[in-house]
Amino acid sequence: MKDKSTLVKKFEKVYGDITGVRVFFAPGRVNLIGEHTDYNGGHVFPCALTLGTYAVVKKRKDRKLRFYSVNFSKLGILESSLDELTPCKEDGWLNYPKGVMWAVEQKGYKIPCGIDLMVFGDIPSGSGLSSSASIEIVTGVILNALFGFGISNQDLALIGQYAEHNFNGVNCGIMDQFAIAMGKKDCAIFLDTADLSYEYAPVKLKDAKIIISSSNKRRGLSSSKYNERREECEMALSEIQAGMGINTLGDLDEALFEQVKMAIRDEDRRKRAKHAVYENQRTIKAVHALKNNDIELFGKLMNESHISLRDDYEVTGEELDTLVQEAWKVDGVIGSRMTGAGFGGCTVSIVKNNMVDEFIKRVGTAYKEKIGYSAKFYVVEIGSGPFEL
Repeated sequence: MKDKSTLVKKFEKVYGDITGVRVFFAPGRVNLIGEHTDYNGGHVFPCALTLGTYAVVKKRKDRKLRFYSVNFSKLGILESSLDELTPCKEDGWLNYPKGVMWAVEQKGYKIPCGIDLMVFGDIPSGSGLSSSASIEIVTGVILNALFGFGISNQDLALIGQYAEHNFNGVNCGIMDQFAIAMGKKDCAIFLDTADLSYEYAPVKLKDAKIIISSSNKRRGLSSSKYNERREECEMALSEIQAGMGINTLGDLDEALFEQVKMAIRDEDRRKRAKHAVYENQRTIKAVHALKNNDIELFGKLMNESHISLRDDYEVTGEELDTLVQEAWKVDGVIGSRMTGAGFGGCTVSIVKNNMVDEFIKRVGTAYKEKIGYSAKFYVVEIGSGPFEL
């Protein structure tokens, strides 16, 4: 259902009138390396995907908001209003578009009328490929286009993050929204989250593919230990700051961290901070490796990233560890690691073209035997940022 006419026909079935409808797309994202560094002032290296969220929309003459998701069609049309932009647990996925509308108004832009909105996503829900941030960015792009707000894509990313923090109660970093809003085809974004400086780095995988393996274990970010990990890092940072002037854990390299780590009084907090520092340095090295066409080193750093997320940050779990360990056994796997917040979700692997089918078969079989249900595999391409169809 990815072509415009099919989407518009579906909208007509749901809402009737299609006068003045417009169709938009925002991608999902995968982070190649640099996990749990984005709220620690470190670097990340995500890319936008060709999977994402399609949205068909038309303006209304009143202040009513009507929402319909093809993915959750049993829920039917859900109604709200521009006068009811408050978070509600029962609203489920609606909290993402509503949160962005609320945030846009908080930033001083007035939404003059309601909308009828239909969304269709081909990102696996709860997989860690940022289906929620994709909905947030597509909503921001829609508001911008319909009402001429003139907000830059970078600011739309910040508005999406603001909505997550203050509407949905998830203290997320900037990476997901930024990668989606600023995506560029065949490039990953080397982003310094401390100051939002970034550069596009071409990802040239001549004879290899990126494979996303979904554990099919769902995770809810706000109910996970995500906020707990963030608090542990903030406490570790304040303990280090008592003895030296740094702004973030991302200001430290490995040698400096080893000198000051005993200022962190709790061993768990020390491990969390170690991951944040070492992962940031791994990300910087990985981008240099890619620029030098050293894809083998890039893969090795991906593997090290997973080990650190497993042992020091403790956010992997049996499902993700199984997917990665089985991937490492397959010839032709250049690198494999968990991606996203963890506690379920996905892994990302770089696999030689001639081993893609073998990889899916072997990892899939081993995973089902050990975990008891199936994983899903997606051979993905790096896509662009949001656009109007």
